[in-house]
Amino acid sequence: MPQPALLAHDIVRSPGGRRVLDGVSLTASPGHRIGLIGENGVGKSTLLRVLAGVDEADSGSVTRPDDLGFLPQEMPFDADSTVAAVLDEALREARADLAELDRLGAELARVQEDDPGHRALLDAYGKRLEQAQDRESWDADRRAALMLAGLGLGTLEHDRTLGSLSGGQRGRLALAALLVRRPSALLLDEPTNHLDDDAAAFLEEQVRGLPGVVVIAAHDRAFLDAVCTDLIDLDPAPGGPVRYGGNYTAYLAEKHAERERWERRYAEEREELAELRRSAGVTAHRLAPDRGPTDNEKMGYGHRAGRVQNQISRRVRNATRRLEELERNRVAAPPRPLRFAAADLTTQAEESPQPLVSLRAARVPGRLAPIDLDVSATERLLVTGGNGAGKSTLLAVLAGHLTADGDVRRRSRLTVGLLTQDTVFERPERTVRDTYRLSLGAARAERVPLGTLGLMRRSDLDKPVGDLSVGQRRRLALALLVARPPQLLLLDEPTNHLSPRLCDELEAALGSGPGAVVVAGHDRWLRRRWRGREIRLEPGHDARAPAAPAGAETGTTLAPGGGPGARRDRTA
Repeated sequence: MPQPALLAHDIVRSPGGRRVLDGVSLTASPGHRIGLIGENGVGKSTLLRVLAGVDEADSGSVTRPDDLGFLPQEMPFDADSTVAAVLDEALREARADLAELDRLGAELARVQEDDPGHRALLDAYGKRLEQAQDRESWDADRRAALMLAGLGLGTLEHDRTLGSLSGGQRGRLALAALLVRRPSALLLDEPTNHLDDDAAAFLEEQVRGLPGVVVIAAHDRAFLDAVCTDLIDLDPAPGGPVRYGGNYTAYLAEKHAERERWERRYAEEREELAELRRSAGVTAHRLAPDRGPTDNEKMGYGHRAGRVQNQISRRVRNATRRLEELERNRVAAPPRPLRFAAADLTTQAEESPQPLVSLRAARVPGRLAPIDLDVSATERLLVTGGNGAGKSTLLAVLAGHLTADGDVRRRSRLTVGLLTQDTVFERPERTVRDTYRLSLGAARAERVPLGTLGLMRRSDLDKPVGDLSVGQRRRLALALLVARPPQLLLLDEPTNHLSPRLCDELEAALGSGPGAVVVAGHDRWLRRRWRGREIRLEPGHDARAPAAPAGAETGTTLAPGGGPGARRDRTA
């Protein structure tokens, strides 16, 4: 049975009076897996909700398959419902297929072939059989068990109520239920939230095997790269959203080529503008720059002078007309990628063999197992590990924000910047602009204007910080660090709530600045491309992290060992 397409035409949606979608169209054919990307607030989730029929568009139309499945980020649930009830609902269509096939088969066995109703029964049986084959209905119960196990829910008791599950467990259960159904169109909003590496890889395999339409809104670059056949960039563009063929790697290559073309065109237009301004400034009185007319020319001088004068005037008019046209339609300067401030704005530790921070048997009971770790002045260190392994705790200890048992030494006058997962500003009523200026001081804020960092939209600068989204608050906190780089920069899950483009630019910036950088993260794309040292924390185990030579690229797993000791926090 051919799979239906998902079509949207000229969708406009303005929730709360703010136009989020402005004439968006989409054609999603079976077998295509389309990723929606863009900055926070450009309408990825809004578009998915309109496509799913959860929200109505203000104008435009959507044609969708009847058996569409939708995974929102925040799912309503009945706290008293059970895991078994969710699975029964997911299996309902498959069981209905098998029950109807049994009924039609029995009916066909009773009806003679020459009976007028036999043909209609045979057609109905054939259609239902095709549908059951598309849904793999005979395999549904086994598939349900496989989905639960693959998404880390294999040991979940089926009599558990949804109210007793964590938010992550409920999200994975909803995802498993959708995959069991195998709908003709599947809409997924940030599906890898709450998934570990194994579960994310399992989901990628399942999504690639779906025969119908898949549309995904995601920040997970590794997931987009693994499953997508197309990407739609919803960031504002002159011609509306742009569709790119291929996965995230192909998208990056095309965006890089676009950037080069943009920069080249901008440079060429600047050269042409300069030349036109010179041409338009030519005076009509310069007939022969270096000499007057000779005796032999005097008879025809007036005629020739008039002709030259007309030619010069025409050139001046043409140059002026072209100049005005080019200035009206000139290409804007390409936005500056995120970068650490220039050399005179950086802070680099003095050369010394002594590490910036040294930990020996440092531990926080119940939160961080004993660890030995040296952070050099040029360190690029990635800290990984599962939830509860102590990544955030380690960063807090390195920053001096949390007391640890054991021996903790740091250089005197060390400047440290920490980007935490939960960003809170003390004065939520202050605007973004005022928060930036007052936090940095007027002089620094003027030297590094917030608008040059590519982290905040101009329209958001006068908003109170309390009205910002989680992602916008993290951008502002990141801007404060970028504007005054410390000697030791600590980033806790820095790619959370950031668009893929900004994540790429942030990662590029981390490799270019002076000083030391320590990142705690689970982002698979970041981990695959990390070029510095890497350590992995394991919950409940002692650990050692041997220091790597400056510039070394290693992958080090913390080995068991060590033990608790009396706390000693020293400044050398």
